[in-house]
Amino acid sequence: MVVVPKILIVEDDPEMGRLIERGLLAEGYDVVVVGNGVDALIAIAGDEFALAAIDVMLPRMSGFEICRRIRESGRLLPLLLLTARDAVEDRVFGLDSGADDYLTKPFAFAELSARIRALLRREAAAERLIVTVGRLRLDSLALSATVAGKALAMSPKEFSLLRLLATHAETTVERRRILEEVWGSAENIDPNIVDQYVSYLRRKLDQDAAAVRITTVRGSGYLLEVTG
Repeated sequence: MVVVPKILIVEDDPEMGRLIERGLLAEGYDVVVVGNGVDALIAIAGDEFALAAIDVMLPRMSGFEICRRIRESGRLLPLLLLTARDAVEDRVFGLDSGADDYLTKPFAFAELSARIRALLRREAAAERLIVTVGRLRLDSLALSATVAGKALAMSPKEFSLLRLLATHAETTVERRRILEEVWGSAENIDPNIVDQYVSYLRRKLDQDAAAVRITTVRGSGYLLEVTG
């Protein structure tokens, strides 16, 4: 039995919604289009979607707020934000709201399609993946991190960064790769955001208890070292 990925499009411009829908249907996806945040949350609560592509500028409820509410509900489906707002702070805010990637309008449909394929591949690779390093345990399905059985509270982006470092423990992960795999792109993203999120993780991670530490490799990136 072939499972057809179901994609949710949240777009209040009917013409844009129809264009995206036609393109994705032609590529073999099952597509649902809604025009506002309330309908988006209802759709996600009542159905299983492989991915949601969400316009930021929506009436009454922004795409940022939709992302935040989806994550608060515990849903882990990939979220792609579509927006004409290309300021760095907007992209960072969107990613911090729970989005996995950010595509700036106007965009070519081929790029949208490629971003969707990349997010679906990333999701498939992460399914039921458990990574254990030292006394740190990361559950990609539950999006949870524990140290010696004690839960660590962290945002989806913090988890993704820690998972990437843990998956490649004792190996330097270059800054560009971190941006591409955690933030979806190394272009138009301030690379200093990596340093900021590493700082967040260091404050949250009891390195002695976890028997791991995040080490800076100057001029290159970061690595997760096992210390015990």
